[in-house]
Amino acid sequence: MTTSLRHRVRAGDPAAFGELFDVGARRVYNHAYRLLGDWSAAEDTVSLTFLEAWRGRNRVQPEGGPLVPWLLGIATNVARNLARARRRHAAALDRLPQPRDEPDFADEVADKIDVLNSARAAQQALSALRRPEREVFALCVYAELDYVATAEALDIPVGTVRSRLSRARARLRDVAVPPVAAHEEAW
Repeated sequence: MTTSLRHRVRAGDPAAFGELFDVGARRVYNHAYRLLGDWSAAEDTVSLTFLEAWRGRNRVQPEGGPLVPWLLGIATNVARNLARARRRHAAALDRLPQPRDEPDFADEVADKIDVLNSARAAQQALSALRRPEREVFALCVYAELDYVATAEALDIPVGTVRSRLSRARARLRDVAVPPVAAHEEAW
């Protein structure tokens, strides 16, 4: 690295910076790795060192020896700043409240969706019934009333409750097991 390289770097010659990079990048990387102990941070240090060298090229003394010590001085400052930033970042993360372990609600949500789909299907099937059959079915099945109590509630004979419930079950069976599914069972 002669004085002419110093003058060319100082003048902002891109080819001179290419030469300087070829000569100094590996040494800057090794220096940064030794300071930081992290290859990724060392790579960042190389990039930032050459960026800072470009920005501060006018500070290069016109006379002197090799420019590698100048680069290593910049790299030392860059590594110090990166280490400080990493410490601050880690300290900031430590000050954050620790996340709580949250239970996985996926199964619960899937169960609720299944229940909703079943309820919709049941509601759709019940809507296929005539109103008197739907009323008897609701009282006998959902309200769990016996035939006598259902007959009392609707003010109809017990025999009518039995026949309406029987028709309701038959229609619901037809809705719940479509003919295609019944045909597939034969296979």
